[in-house]
Amino acid sequence: MSKSEEFLDFIAASPSSYHAAEEVARQLEAAGFSRQDEAKEWSAEPGGHVLVRGGAAMAWYVPEGAGPDSGFRIIGSHTDSPGLALKPTPDFDSAGWQQVAVEVYGGVLLHSWFDRELTVAGQLVTTDGTRHLVNTGPLLRLPSLAIHLYRKDEFKPDRQRHMQPVLSVGTPDASVLSVVADKLGLAREEIASFNLITADAQRGEVFGAEEKFIAAGRMDNLSSVHASLRAMIGAASPSTASDHKDILVMAAFDHEEVGSASRYGAAGPILGDVLTRTAHALGANEEQRFQMFARSSCVSADAAHSVHPNFSDKHDPTHHPIIGRGPVTKINGNQRYASDATTVALWEGACQRAGVPVQRFVGNNDVPCGSTIGPISATRLGIPTVDVGVPMLSMHSVREMVGERDQLWLGQALEAYLVG
Repeated sequence: MSKSEEFLDFIAASPSSYHAAEEVARQLEAAGFSRQDEAKEWSAEPGGHVLVRGGAAMAWYVPEGAGPDSGFRIIGSHTDSPGLALKPTPDFDSAGWQQVAVEVYGGVLLHSWFDRELTVAGQLVTTDGTRHLVNTGPLLRLPSLAIHLYRKDEFKPDRQRHMQPVLSVGTPDASVLSVVADKLGLAREEIASFNLITADAQRGEVFGAEEKFIAAGRMDNLSSVHASLRAMIGAASPSTASDHKDILVMAAFDHEEVGSASRYGAAGPILGDVLTRTAHALGANEEQRFQMFARSSCVSADAAHSVHPNFSDKHDPTHHPIIGRGPVTKINGNQRYASDATTVALWEGACQRAGVPVQRFVGNNDVPCGSTIGPISATRLGIPTVDVGVPMLSMHSVREMVGERDQLWLGQALEAYLVG
């Protein structure tokens, strides 16, 4: 199986942040990592460990000889993507149609979500307290309004009136929650609560001429989650594990697209919990824990903007990252990214060791850039951080576009960073 097909399999298995977190844990466990229960004694035994909290997955690899004189080498990413989240009472009728009430989650590129078959995926809890993951497959659709009925220059969807998908027509008893329950072999009445979101139901594809492209949903930011997962597995393997004493950490947060302020987002306690409890389990006191943090570094991996051939004026004229030319170092003087001279040199040195080309992104002064987990986690923990990612087009579309080589290169560079 090709590396691109592995990546597309990962995306297909991860239609929601909850699925992505569990898929990360599943693959790490298959590679020999042990699952950590947060309610039990913390393990910092030599080897790999992983935990899942909601839609976030945290993994750490403890080398032989690690202790209070170690540091942490961290890769941060996020599992969530923009989408249409089901409201608590999702079923309603309109003009004979059965529709699903949704809330716009994150910065959705609204027009791209029309005329796509959408799956419903996420977690639900049953009345007995059991948590289930569900993925319905193609179920919903947002039909466009025909041009004959809308003669204005441009259709600009209203987030409340125009973004409610259709489920059925002429069947008043149809219920999206009944479909979800049936998928799990449950009765509708057994569902106590849920966190469900839509995603593109179509599998990703490799396409293009000489430069191979990948088109798929949720690549912001499953592109980074998958690359960091492959890097973690590679760095922890006996053939590549270094003789350094640093603990390797993969932090795949949830809720980045809505500000990261949750108990398993980057603004919450989850990464600090992992680092602190690992340091404590290695015998570090509070002062030694601060020393461990001071020896640490973080690569915040999230999607970057490729120059768009039809909108090149949106980019800074001297910084033109393009798909197919390598991962991007993201820099912003207003601290929308956490990169500074020291961390840029650290990251680009890793790229050089891996034989990976690297590009730089700086925003056009008239076009504000986004942000990511980098500044948030750096502010919380004080750990030097650099922001990087693969160049992407159609970011926040239902179906985004990256380069095959860039995706492979990102994983190789991240592994080089981990092994030093």
